[in-house]
Amino acid sequence: MSPLTTLLLPLLLFLPHVLSVNVNATCATLEAGLPASSVFYSGSPEYIEAMRHFSAVNVQQSACVVQPSTQDHVATILKILSTTETPFAVKGGGHETNPGFSSTTGVHISMKKFSEVNYDDQRHLVIVGSGLAWDTVYATLDPLGVGVVGGRVTGVGVAGFLLGGGYSFKSNQYGLAVDNVVAYNVVLPNGTPVTATKHKHKELFWALKGGGNNFGIVTSFVLKTHAQVGGIWGGTITYGPEQYPAFAAAFDKFVNTVKDPKAAILPTYNWIQGDNATILTMFFYDSPNLPPGIFDDFLAIPQRHSDIGTRGMASMAKAGNYSEKITGHRTYFNTVSVRDWTPSLIKLIEEEAQYWGTALASKIGIFFSYNVEPFLNDYLSHNDLPSAYPPDSARNPAVATAPMNIFFEWENPAFDADYFAAITETATRLRNLVAKEQGSLYENSPRYNNYAIYDTPLSSIYGENLPVLQRLKKKYDPRGVMNLAGGWKF
Repeated sequence: MSPLTTLLLPLLLFLPHVLSVNVNATCATLEAGLPASSVFYSGSPEYIEAMRHFSAVNVQQSACVVQPSTQDHVATILKILSTTETPFAVKGGGHETNPGFSSTTGVHISMKKFSEVNYDDQRHLVIVGSGLAWDTVYATLDPLGVGVVGGRVTGVGVAGFLLGGGYSFKSNQYGLAVDNVVAYNVVLPNGTPVTATKHKHKELFWALKGGGNNFGIVTSFVLKTHAQVGGIWGGTITYGPEQYPAFAAAFDKFVNTVKDPKAAILPTYNWIQGDNATILTMFFYDSPNLPPGIFDDFLAIPQRHSDIGTRGMASMAKAGNYSEKITGHRTYFNTVSVRDWTPSLIKLIEEEAQYWGTALASKIGIFFSYNVEPFLNDYLSHNDLPSAYPPDSARNPAVATAPMNIFFEWENPAFDADYFAAITETATRLRNLVAKEQGSLYENSPRYNNYAIYDTPLSSIYGENLPVLQRLKKKYDPRGVMNLAGGWKF
């Protein structure tokens, strides 16, 4: 299959069905069945905002936008879409990069009005609406001295993060974000609202913990909170390429010696148009004060820029604001699962960032980034409840891996196929090295669904959980209503 065919496949699969449905008639039916000011059309501010995504690759112009504000509204929408068999999309934060995963030429459902952040200080839980980005959640909780296991950079949506897995600065202490969800408030494909917990609708609760949008539309999440009095210590430091050897030595020492679960780092090896090679690193310590010895080697390296100090999580997320600066350009993610961040792997990452930044310069490449995400080996063992992602076998500290996010950005849609081919090639090259070094440990490592590019086989994400998820998909969505939306489909 050619890169261009692979690129168009998600859209081609829906095209015949889209042509057979009168989407405008569906929009009119929605308008008649919902309160005033719920359905919007091209040119309105609500429509324009709903079309906006982190990556322009994931933007399609829908026939109309619908903004529900209650579960009853969501139920009405799903019943109409099911009856008319109209393709649709569900957008929370809009941080998805795969084409058609949260956009459509049919009916676009914007979850914007589900925007609550309600903290229960007696039970130490918070209810969070599915239309939010983590920035708003952090801004609300920071003054209360509590935190949650959430996204690491600005603009990341709550819904996709919590339905996909959720890697966090706090994962060494508390696991993935899905390990900290107490309940999902979801409207099933048949329009029935339910609350799924470990005690009630247990199979659905398990499936929603990483199973994406296969089982209905989630309107809110109930999350565990953790004390965060006085804020956290962290921020970003940027290093030039002349510091690559010193940084690599500090990084190797950190991953092999620092076992404090409150500490986390997120280095990104970047090639940026006009600035060439840099390493932008986010440093995090879950306390307002940094103990000596944690990041000393990194702090001793000469820096181009530093933004380090005691702050709240809202400020911490904005510190890695490269994602905010590039919103609206064309972007792909891809991923490689890694257990051991070896010097040879770090060296290859350095080389890949520089190679592709140079090789694709004529195709208006703006940003090439390789996010290195080390975690402690036991970071997936903090919760005894299983989840759809990752499979149980992957939670064993002896084989646990972490995802690397490969992130390419450009402007001209004429080069989409070139960037798909390039990001596929670089991921394959890195996987080959990891497989060579890690052998059988790597063989069955799941790929993170929120980073995986759209042609990734489902078995490479969900492993032994896939047959169970396929069974539950038939149980909860026998008519295939959620198949009318994009995303990973069981």
